[in-house]
Amino acid sequence: MKTLPKERRYETLSYLPPLTDAQISRQIQYILEKGYIAAIEFNESSDPTEFYWSMWKLPLFSARSTQEVLSEIQACRSEYSNCFIRVVGFDNVKQCQILSFIVHKPNTSRF
Repeated sequence: MKTLPKERRYETLSYLPPLTDAQISRQIQYILEKGYIAAIEFNESSDPTEFYWSMWKLPLFSARSTQEVLSEIQACRSEYSNCFIRVVGFDNVKQCQILSFIVHKPNTSRF
């Protein structure tokens, strides 16, 4: 039996191999199709005891296409390439975060 290599696990989808650009786009499309509000957050550490990440700009209330969200991810990555970056899907009816996943790890970016 083979086990996964020992490495820090982060959040949703972290036990899968790194997502491709197309897979990230499909996850963002899912967020938008469900009517969730996409937001981009970043943090220098991925320590699970740190519950607060900094938000990149405001949540993307008016985003209607995956390209709008991907553009903001790229801008955040350009500014904070030394940070972990994640996308969050927020449900404004339930008033809670529904999902989040890492889209950039320092020195191992997918974008």
